[in-house]
Amino acid sequence: MTQTSTPLDDLRREIDQIDDAIHDLLMRRAAVVERIGLAKGADGSGAPPVFLRPAREATILRRLMARHAGSFPAQAIVRMWREMITALTRLQGPFAVAVYAPEDRRGFWDVARDHFGSFVPMTAVNTPAAALRAVSEGTATVGIVPYPAEDDSDPWWRFLVSADARRPQIVARLPFGGRGNGRGEDRDALAIAMVPHEPTGDDRTLLSIEILGDLSRGRLKDMLEACGLPPVSFCTWHSKDAAGPSIHLVEIADFVDPADPRMTALRERSGEIPVRVNTVGGYAVPLQFA
Repeated sequence: MTQTSTPLDDLRREIDQIDDAIHDLLMRRAAVVERIGLAKGADGSGAPPVFLRPAREATILRRLMARHAGSFPAQAIVRMWREMITALTRLQGPFAVAVYAPEDRRGFWDVARDHFGSFVPMTAVNTPAAALRAVSEGTATVGIVPYPAEDDSDPWWRFLVSADARRPQIVARLPFGGRGNGRGEDRDALAIAMVPHEPTGDDRTLLSIEILGDLSRGRLKDMLEACGLPPVSFCTWHSKDAAGPSIHLVEIADFVDPADPRMTALRERSGEIPVRVNTVGGYAVPLQFA
């Protein structure tokens, strides 16, 4: 006896067809990513291929959020794409994450897992410096550290103060797609990696400004604004050596390349006070959800 198809059966068949189409597209996307990985390895530059592209990832998610409509939660879309992005990045090369997550501060582990997905290898370390070291030594692709705070007595970011292009730098701010499963941690995190900070159209840049002399924060703020470098926040570390420099970590509301003429203008504006300015990276401004 032939069973009559109901409207509900028809809808379920439609869902199956949609699932098949989504799966086909995922497999197609994976094949394209593998071709990208081969193209990067054969570009003739001789440089190691760069598989991690935080700026490109941010641009993808912003574009999707701009076109998203309907009742499906936008933050769920971000989580799904974040899972897919990391899984497909791992097809191109090794990928591992070192997270500052001592036993009494597991929130950064949750933030990192939300961002990088379920299957990427992650290792907990007890200090931010250990996360930086893992990236520098190549045992981790990305290090996750706390967003800088003014009251940090021994700030991790001072280890990034260098003009050496081969040092790790800040490449992302987490969470990017809204706070998810983080436990007991309301402080944002920064991702550190051996990849360039690239523009996305809505960015922040972190500058290290070393000053050997007497220059107040207020005067420095005025100098930055006069050079077209709008400061958002300051953190300052003073050398224990009385004759040593003070170092400011300044967040700028713009993308700033190391060769940006505004950097030269800032050095020139300091006059006789020795000032050394370097970029320590930056990030795409995270998504905002109502």
